[in-house]
Amino acid sequence: MALTRRECLGWMGAAGAGLAGCRAAPHDIPGGFTAPDPARGHRWRDAARAEPTAQRRTGVLVLGGGVAGLAAARSLALAGVDDFALLEFEDTAGGNARGGLLGGLACPLGAHYLPAPSDDAPELQAWLEQLGLRQRIAGRWVWDERHLCHSPQERLYWNGHWQDGLLPIEGASASTLQQYRRMSQLIGEARHSQRWAMPALRLPVTDTTRALWSQSFAQWLDGHGLDDPQLRWYLDYACRDDYGASARAVSAWAGIHYFASRHGFPAPGEAGEAEPLLTWPEGNAWLTQQLAAGLGERLHTGQGVLRVTPGRHGVTVDALSMADGRVTRWQAGAVVVALPVFIAKRLIDPLPPLLAARANGLSMAPWVVVNLLLDGPPKDRGGAHPSWDNVVYGSAGLGYVDASHQSLARVTGPRVWTWYRPLGDESAGRQNLLQQPWTHWSDQALAELSVPHPDLPGHVTEVSVTRYGHAMAIPAPGSLYEGPTQDGRLCFAHADWAGYSVFEEAFTRGHLAGQQAAQRLRA
Repeated sequence: MALTRRECLGWMGAAGAGLAGCRAAPHDIPGGFTAPDPARGHRWRDAARAEPTAQRRTGVLVLGGGVAGLAAARSLALAGVDDFALLEFEDTAGGNARGGLLGGLACPLGAHYLPAPSDDAPELQAWLEQLGLRQRIAGRWVWDERHLCHSPQERLYWNGHWQDGLLPIEGASASTLQQYRRMSQLIGEARHSQRWAMPALRLPVTDTTRALWSQSFAQWLDGHGLDDPQLRWYLDYACRDDYGASARAVSAWAGIHYFASRHGFPAPGEAGEAEPLLTWPEGNAWLTQQLAAGLGERLHTGQGVLRVTPGRHGVTVDALSMADGRVTRWQAGAVVVALPVFIAKRLIDPLPPLLAARANGLSMAPWVVVNLLLDGPPKDRGGAHPSWDNVVYGSAGLGYVDASHQSLARVTGPRVWTWYRPLGDESAGRQNLLQQPWTHWSDQALAELSVPHPDLPGHVTEVSVTRYGHAMAIPAPGSLYEGPTQDGRLCFAHADWAGYSVFEEAFTRGHLAGQQAAQRLRA
């Protein structure tokens, strides 16, 4: 039976609670897609042979305005390089960390949090200190609590009610709890036997690293007899959350790194504190907006790079204006390529061997982000209190984030919930993403979230759907890259070079690429 928004969206929630019958059909809900727009990408692709009508020169040209490109621009400024420009394809910078407004309320369109970075990310720490997010008080570092995720952080809808935390605990069997403890032991041994860091570029590549990259996380778990359904669901959730695909699709190294580089894997009853998270109503867009704010006229949005041609004395870059179709030819002394690897591979001629090596075997996970504007709070099932992150056990999505959770005042009226759905495990995920109408994704979000909130559809007044056809690299088995990230006057910065996309990796690689470009310019 196909359920539509106008028919019986409340049915799934009622069925999940063991109730009979259908709820009344909700009112018509306005909505649509938000940027990025796939049609823009098609216009850019079709203009590949267009000839330039204007020329410009700059010392360093940064290609891509995501986290890595913005960090590279900041790094250039810190290095004293004023003569640089940044080209961004979309109308705003930010990459997968953009934000938007729905009903006048800020909400994320992509990444929505940043774990408080450790000393393995000094460049990121220094910038966050510059922003005033942390400061040294009485000899110790203290985070500004206004920017830390407020409690309670997360909860799980499991066995008909909400529980604190995302690891299924309440009612878990003795064998399940035993496997939780075994997983905790294995992660502890991994952390003890070698160093794990975020960003991963701080880590040396060892024989152990290569062995873990050669197999899937699911294979590693099978080898250790970790087959409990609840444990495997949670580990799949963790992989889909950070990498866009399940434990079957990501490497064992990536699966272990998720825990070993951060908070470990505390089993029930073991001491452990919630990992400090930085978040804002608009998600990580707050951070990218800070990075972009100081660029001024050096930030050129709506520019689609057509060709990149390295030469002995510089680099030539042709860029298409998405507003008027004109092509500008840029001449630069050095270029920071902060573009996804699959795009960079199409643009640079001749193709650098290191770029071909990195692109080999690298797969991307599509994502859907659905923002729901509510006129008030839906009814809640019993159990743990509403949290910032709210996950439904066994669902295809990753649950919802409440953008109003960070408000210092009690929110009783309109608010925005953001639902995330990775598609990295679906063979036709990107095709499905582009072909389905926005209502397809809206209906999926409403059906899933109606399980714990049966009256949710009646509270939704507007919907926006954001699609990312190539959102992030999947750290798949066999995709470990050990080579350089600089080729002559080209300095590569995107998180794809690490094999997965997290803020810490993108920022650090962008910062270092900016330093490399500054040195190349002065050579």
